[in-house]
Amino acid sequence: MCDYELYCRVCVGTWNVGGKLPPDDLDIKKWLDMEEPADIYVLGLQEVVPLNAGNIFGAEDNRPVLKWEYIIRETLNRIQPAKTKFKCYSAPSSPSRFKPSDDDPFMDDALSSETDSENEEEIHPLEEEEAPTFTDCDVRSLFRFGKEVQSSGNADFCKTNLSSKRLDRLHCLRLTDDDPDSENMVMHSNFKLTKTLSSTERLGLSWPEQPLDLLPQGILEIPNSFRSVKSFRASNSFKLPRGEDLKGVKTPPFLEELDLDSFLKTKKSSFVRIVSKQMVGIFLTIWVRRSLRQHIQNLKVSTVGVGVMGYIGNKGSVSISMSIHQTPFCFICTHLTSGEKEGDELRRNADVQEIHRRTHFSTKSIRDHERIIWFGDLNYRLNLSYEKVREHISRKEWSQLAEGDQLVRELKKGRAFDGWSEGTLNFPPTYKYELNSEKYFGEDPKAGRRTPAWCDRILSFGKGMRLLKYRRVEQKLSDHRPVTATFMADVEVFSSRKLQKALAFTDAEIEDGDIISDVEIDFSLERLRDEEFLDWER
Repeated sequence: MCDYELYCRVCVGTWNVGGKLPPDDLDIKKWLDMEEPADIYVLGLQEVVPLNAGNIFGAEDNRPVLKWEYIIRETLNRIQPAKTKFKCYSAPSSPSRFKPSDDDPFMDDALSSETDSENEEEIHPLEEEEAPTFTDCDVRSLFRFGKEVQSSGNADFCKTNLSSKRLDRLHCLRLTDDDPDSENMVMHSNFKLTKTLSSTERLGLSWPEQPLDLLPQGILEIPNSFRSVKSFRASNSFKLPRGEDLKGVKTPPFLEELDLDSFLKTKKSSFVRIVSKQMVGIFLTIWVRRSLRQHIQNLKVSTVGVGVMGYIGNKGSVSISMSIHQTPFCFICTHLTSGEKEGDELRRNADVQEIHRRTHFSTKSIRDHERIIWFGDLNYRLNLSYEKVREHISRKEWSQLAEGDQLVRELKKGRAFDGWSEGTLNFPPTYKYELNSEKYFGEDPKAGRRTPAWCDRILSFGKGMRLLKYRRVEQKLSDHRPVTATFMADVEVFSSRKLQKALAFTDAEIEDGDIISDVEIDFSLERLRDEEFLDWER
């Protein structure tokens, strides 16, 4: 039943930012591997807020998250749209049925997410600031309307010929009365032209929310009360030379401040955010290409705190489950117990086991997904002396250094992350650095010593994923260096036509609850990748 498989490029990034606010000019292009743009960006931050008592036990501070999301959005929107490659096992009956619609307003203007979280906290819905898109038809209608107003010369024409429905046909333009209580939006002589952005504000939807799969059906509507209305006159960008003609039509006075050329050139952003979730200092956000957005379903979130008293969220995980077409993915962003003393790795192993035990997405657990990526500040250290570690670093002997890595040993012994895999550690340890410096902390003995270690890691589990890159990035914002892993993931796409044909038995084909033997279903066993599809009721 699998018609073909998509190749999706997935970029996963992790960074412990040490509670530091990013500067406005922070360049994260290398962290996001912008030289070869991905289709999906999964980004995790640890210590997005300082881990002090106020942030751990008090109200959650999401102000740094807003700034990080702005920087991520601005960076990703520089990427041009690209077509997704796929390999075909059987020619789809209608390739266009798998082609996303860029004109579906429900894809861009709304997001609801299901959560299955211990804390039942708020989840940040989609917050995409989109500019209005104008077509030639919109412009002609606008100027035709302006010409009629100008030729009438009085407000009575507006009252008798203007209706809200007619204005709605202009899509992003709305005429509002100076009187806020007006119900019919009747335009008077002192009206003003305003712009309605096709976007959503941060609605602060509380758990639980409506399922994501309602979006393609057009069920979720954005109430008008949540739409942003901004006066054109407040922006300097919306201007035309006074009295300038357009195709023989004199510009009406109330349109003289509009830059229609800018409207026509406006394009939608290449990437949209589908979900963001914060638990104290752990923050996970996922962005996808706009063309892929409508194929993401079954979005769920689960948080597990393993910090203070074993349940507080200063340490723990934020996990997201979702399906891309018919392939389930799971992403786990974690911050595990710190410490470089002997035996501290056992506490981190216990954190991993607890996260596995307590992470649930309705009836699914982490291992119930086909493609799983676990990343974050895992805090595993090196069982080597400070002097030995510095000697290997100076000689760039990464393989010898990795022999003393706690996580590498745990992977080999199967005590933690049994069956998981990681790329080769061919870069320097990512922790601990002096702030805004290339020096490891402790080079000055008076300031104390901290043995460098690969604390920031990215692991994967499951078939159908191929690691392309695994590297660290030179950013000096905190005492950690960010790490990025790029995967090529296979995504199965089923033919809904064939599936419906297989399940659509008519009454004539069913007798006494049994399927007539002459009903033949042609399934190719080579295309069935899971035995569960063979479990048909007889």
